[in-house]
Amino acid sequence: MGGAAADPRLLIRAWTTSDDDLARLEDLYSRPEVLRFLSGPPSGGVAALVGRWDAVHAADGRAGCWAVQPLDGGPVAGTLLLKPLPNGVGEFEVGWHLHPDSWGRGYATEAAGGVVQRAFEDGLPEVYAVVRPGNERSVAVCRRLGMDPLGRTTRWYGVECEAFRLSAPDVVD
Repeated sequence: MGGAAADPRLLIRAWTTSDDDLARLEDLYSRPEVLRFLSGPPSGGVAALVGRWDAVHAADGRAGCWAVQPLDGGPVAGTLLLKPLPNGVGEFEVGWHLHPDSWGRGYATEAAGGVVQRAFEDGLPEVYAVVRPGNERSVAVCRRLGMDPLGRTTRWYGVECEAFRLSAPDVVD
């Protein structure tokens, strides 16, 4: 997102391999309360994760995995992603992985809302979110974004997830 502010409180920027970014990623992706809703810690470590995220963006300029940086000088709140869903037919997923010290501040909704708006401006007709059952905080973010619940599926990740979809304002089902 190249430094574009998704909200006056946040900067959405690329993750880097700086010591500060890698330390924050290591802390974020080692927390049990975060990992319980993911498939596990990053394979190959967090520096390799940053490289994989760079490759996602290189493959499709609309996609990426970015740092959510509060502009108040606090630590990076977490990760925001927009990427093609695996085993899909061109569907894009919006997602967020926030550090527990940043929960409850509205960062996920604000950052995701900004990236979804940009996805629509870039021509995507719809954006999906997939949420592990029991992740009520992420379900609430999906609701605040105005996403429609589609029910449970194993289609994209091979594990049961709640699926949500938001269509671009000018797209009619």
